[in-house]
Amino acid sequence: MNSCVSLTWRGYFIFLLLFFFFIEINAKGVILRAFEQYRLKTCIDFKPWSREPNYIFVFKGRGCYSMVGNRRMGKQNLSIGAGCDSLGTVEHELLHALGFWHEQSRSDRDDYVTIMWDRIKEGHEHNFNLHNETESSSLGVPYDYGSVMHYSKKAFSIGSKPTIVTKIPEFLDVIGQRMEFSDSDLLKLNRLYNCTTASIFLDSCQFEEPNICGMIQGDGGNAKWAHVQRVKDGPQTDYTNLGRCQGVGFFMHFSTATGTQGDNAFLESRLFHPKRRSQCLQFYHYNSGGVDDQLKIWVLEYTPMGNLYLHNLGGLQGSWELYHVTLNVSDKFRVVFEGVKGRKPSKGGLSLDDMNLSETKCPQYTWRIRDFTRLLATTPAGSKTYSPRFLSPDGYSFQIGLYINGLKDSPNKTAVYFHLTSGPKDNNLQWPCPWRQASMELMDQNPDIQHRMNNIKMVTTDPTMTFTDSMGNVEYLWDNPQKVGSLVTDAGGSKYYRGPGYGTSNYVTHDRLKSRSFIKGDDVILLLSLEDMTGLLGTQSRESWRPEIKDLQLEIDDHDAEEPKRQMVVCTYIPVFSSNT
Repeated sequence: MNSCVSLTWRGYFIFLLLFFFFIEINAKGVILRAFEQYRLKTCIDFKPWSREPNYIFVFKGRGCYSMVGNRRMGKQNLSIGAGCDSLGTVEHELLHALGFWHEQSRSDRDDYVTIMWDRIKEGHEHNFNLHNETESSSLGVPYDYGSVMHYSKKAFSIGSKPTIVTKIPEFLDVIGQRMEFSDSDLLKLNRLYNCTTASIFLDSCQFEEPNICGMIQGDGGNAKWAHVQRVKDGPQTDYTNLGRCQGVGFFMHFSTATGTQGDNAFLESRLFHPKRRSQCLQFYHYNSGGVDDQLKIWVLEYTPMGNLYLHNLGGLQGSWELYHVTLNVSDKFRVVFEGVKGRKPSKGGLSLDDMNLSETKCPQYTWRIRDFTRLLATTPAGSKTYSPRFLSPDGYSFQIGLYINGLKDSPNKTAVYFHLTSGPKDNNLQWPCPWRQASMELMDQNPDIQHRMNNIKMVTTDPTMTFTDSMGNVEYLWDNPQKVGSLVTDAGGSKYYRGPGYGTSNYVTHDRLKSRSFIKGDDVILLLSLEDMTGLLGTQSRESWRPEIKDLQLEIDDHDAEEPKRQMVVCTYIPVFSSNT
């Protein structure tokens, strides 16, 4: 992307009129998540408008568009229309508002791509205009095929042929990604706004350097944590470099192979100064010790009362496992990892790697699909893999269905669907399920949370949405699964009801799936949550929040049929100011 330096909001919060005028609930949730990504990765923050002279008005217009930069004209529009409710698209439009044009409009773009002018729809040629060096700056960052601000290869095409051809052929299917900011996007944004820290990021540590990110051996233990590259009985490598460069990375290890029961050691973080009252601690843990060895996570909060909080982990695993721990701290604090030797025999111990700490919400659940490389090679198109069942904080049972090799009529793309399932609290819940937003997040297993490009799909349970079942009956899509679902049996022999699925057949292409670190150690990880969004209903009228199925880019997967029913109309983006395709 290239920037208009004279039209920044530098020195400003970005003020938004957060009525989200006529915006549907799912899009509101996506927008709020996009704000969090800006706060996590940049110094940019957003706040509700309170009569400041210049601000951004977010509304549902015809398509996805925004003015470029701070026009200093009072209210300026940013549209998140039908089909625009994806994280990358919202980030894209906000980057326009922050002062960035499209990547392929850089002054040096002809060195990297060829524009096929004869293939562009009449009247849309202006979308491919260049901005010369007198009106824009690349901020010293090389051309980025992976930018969230780059058009796709068939943008505004009159047929099936590309309008943009990359001069390095391998990047033809890379351009146009709408997953997340690229590293270059973030570098430019942080340079333009002189960002040196991010708003809600606290720490990331891969333990690669001898100073172990400022962590120290704490007082009180009779043993020590060691900075190592491998342990004889596991792990053989750190998680940072798993499956790539064995023997080059480091991690922290507390040995329980020797010593006596009760031996312990403390690993203390540096001091943190939170801005919020809730934090998420994420790390990988490998237990090669005894089944009763314990990893304890203490939070030492520096308050007049000296609060101390404890989270316990244990159990024999024999592999690197991802953990999320929600902290609720408001004063300065340290995180302390305590390793404790148990009574049972041990050949190894407890290991830590790839720790991240941020003031974000932890995902509610983690679904790790092991041996994914083999599954990708052997699973037939049309075959569906289901997650375990999970329970939301307010009691709704749900499950994720994944077509690893896509639907039969849409192979080479992984499809994902969200299902409500029967659960223990169904008799006390409201049906149809109202306004719960499911987040299905394919994790880019980059060790640094600020450099991940997770692939996120969010869908919301609109209680007014209907579908026609196999008998021709019109039913509410999100009604009680015992009423609208199918009776199924899980691998353990338990029977339950699974409601219709709702999601997309175009979750991620296999080319993208095999890129970055989505597959690591032959495994993929999905981060899952189901959040109550009723607080976003506000005072809008019923008509303003009722979505029409014909406008949605998501699809219904009905009763696990071999050929799922799908209702999809691809949105045509209307180019006003700067448009997203």
